[in-house]
Amino acid sequence: MAERVPAFARDNKHQEDRTKGAKSQSLRGFQHWTHTTSSSIRQPESKCDGILDGIPASDALQLQMALLSDAKARNLGPGGAAVAHGGVVGLTLIPSATSKGQGKWVLRYVSPTTGKRRNAGLGSYPETSIATAAKNARQMREDIAAGKDPLESKAIELARPRTPTVIEASERLHDELRPGWKNAKHAQQWINTLRQYAFPLVGTLPLDQVQPRHIADVLRPIWLSKPETASRVKQRLHAVMAWGWAHGINQANPVDVVDHLLPQQPGKAMRVEHQPAMPWKQLPDFVAENLRADRNFEPSRRALLFLILTAARSGEVRGAHWSEINFEQRVWTIPASRMKTQQPHRVPLTEEACALLRAQQGQHDEIVFPSARGRTAMSDMALTSLLRRLKAPSDVDDRIATAHGFRSSFRDWCSENGFARDLAERALAHTVQNKVEAAYHRTDLLEQRRLMMQEWSRFLLRN
Repeated sequence: MAERVPAFARDNKHQEDRTKGAKSQSLRGFQHWTHTTSSSIRQPESKCDGILDGIPASDALQLQMALLSDAKARNLGPGGAAVAHGGVVGLTLIPSATSKGQGKWVLRYVSPTTGKRRNAGLGSYPETSIATAAKNARQMREDIAAGKDPLESKAIELARPRTPTVIEASERLHDELRPGWKNAKHAQQWINTLRQYAFPLVGTLPLDQVQPRHIADVLRPIWLSKPETASRVKQRLHAVMAWGWAHGINQANPVDVVDHLLPQQPGKAMRVEHQPAMPWKQLPDFVAENLRADRNFEPSRRALLFLILTAARSGEVRGAHWSEINFEQRVWTIPASRMKTQQPHRVPLTEEACALLRAQQGQHDEIVFPSARGRTAMSDMALTSLLRRLKAPSDVDDRIATAHGFRSSFRDWCSENGFARDLAERALAHTVQNKVEAAYHRTDLLEQRRLMMQEWSRFLLRN
């Protein structure tokens, strides 16, 4: 039979339970209030927020120290103890031994590949700022965490051959090609066009990063306005990229497809601009008034008359040497090194041409037509300046006849006077374009050309 509990005892227990319940409910309410209040109040952000990301927990205590400031770094005395950055494990600033406020950054770490302690330099302070040093050190710490040794990675990168830039590749190719060019002026123009048009836009790009759009950006400003120049720039950029391809630097030549990014150019036949030439019927009067050999004219006038008499190119005349002249056989032999076709060329000399040359003897031991100072060959502007002074008429409105244009005058005279095309072309030292026809050219027809040149000389000096 259960023990009977007195009524007063039951009342006391009920009162005690109600009291405990009230206290428990009050405690739960207080805890809820404090949690809500604390979560609603935004705590001030620490300057170290984010610094511990990716850092092992065992090193967290070291990172609770104050970050190194510029003010403190600038006041570091020479030869002092190394100062920790405070934000990256192992990153310290070692003061300079001689200068205040200067030092070098060092990251001390244990190599994940060898287990040995290593010191990695991160630059000098203040050239490398505190923020930059910390950024680079964090990146190295990430590499270390990934099992990479930063110093070993750097050594591998330095040992890898560096890809040359467009400028470097162009200059190296230019140096390799230059010995094969006979014309120093052309050699200089080759690199100058790239310096003017290409280098400002793509010069610093690594060769393997050049895309067709980059080539198009270079060519677009001159593609229609200066089509000939654009074609030369395109050709030279193609050579540079082909050089890179041959050396295994790039795997394609972006110049090959650049036409798809540019508008169509006018046809070449529409773009050809002929050299202003003097109409051949005006030549006798021009020669009589300005260039007759029996007058005591300066070397430039004699050189121009000799050019007209022989139908030679300006550079061939200005570079003529006495060793090339055979007065006995009346032949001027121009070596292949001075010919555009890279083939030696014999020029029959008329009596008038020989007389002109004899008048030049004694001016220079080697050069037939020396400059005014008599030391070097005549410049390419000497004949151009003379023609401008003489106001030499041409078949182009408002243009002065050019020295090269007299070859055109000679060619027209040959056609008008019934001389064979083959003789005229050989006199001009033109390359035979037809390969089959060229294979049968076994003689230069010197004596036949001599008769033609004699007729040309009589025509020019008839007045």
